[in-house]
Amino acid sequence: MTVIAQNTLMDAAYAGPSWHREVAEDLAARLTPPSDFPCTFSQNAFRRGLVDLIFVEALDEVGRAQLRADMLAYIAAAKKWDGQVNTARPLVVAFSRDAASADTVEGYHAIGWEVLQDWHDHDPEPWPEGVATDPMAPYWSMCFGGIQLFVNFSSPAHEQRKSRNLGRHFLFIVNPRERFDMVAGDTPEGNRIRQVIRDRAEAYDGIPHALELGSYQKGEIEWWQYGVTDDNHERADRCPMKMRAT
Repeated sequence: MTVIAQNTLMDAAYAGPSWHREVAEDLAARLTPPSDFPCTFSQNAFRRGLVDLIFVEALDEVGRAQLRADMLAYIAAAKKWDGQVNTARPLVVAFSRDAASADTVEGYHAIGWEVLQDWHDHDPEPWPEGVATDPMAPYWSMCFGGIQLFVNFSSPAHEQRKSRNLGRHFLFIVNPRERFDMVAGDTPEGNRIRQVIRDRAEAYDGIPHALELGSYQKGEIEWWQYGVTDDNHERADRCPMKMRAT
């Protein structure tokens, strides 16, 4: 399991297990025109060959340790980002069915939070200063390797919320938090961009945008947005993350 740059994605996918190819094909189907996938930034990054991938074969002790090492490699590269939107590299963490399989959206989300808990429990860096340590507090976000991260859980169990279904496998879409703040922060232009994407999501999904969505810079709860419901039923009232002493 290694971080794979998209420009070698298809070669790597076809050289590896069949499920790697499934992930690559499913991403291409959703992020390549004429698809009307709502996140235009994801489409643009995919078109430019700027999507990195990690394939997770298993979530045993060895597999979790390797995933953490791969995440730290991605984060080290992300810290060198030049600040230009057109050079930002989002990360897709793709889980095999052996590593992550469930019958429901909630089941996939439980797996996702177990992975994030593992990152937190084994984080080699201290919690960043200025970031809240209570998930129910304003300005909390997932942190690992010394930076804030936004993690999108996308699962095959999402049937109505198609924007959170990127194919046959459970995926994390990971971006450093600062990139969202630069592009869609609490500014008139940022608010406009965020509203455009949410309007596109409503059209793509055929249902109102998820109740969990909010704005980090306005102090709204962040962790809700990682795993959203399929049908706008009541959102969870407690974050599964158990925070260690910082």
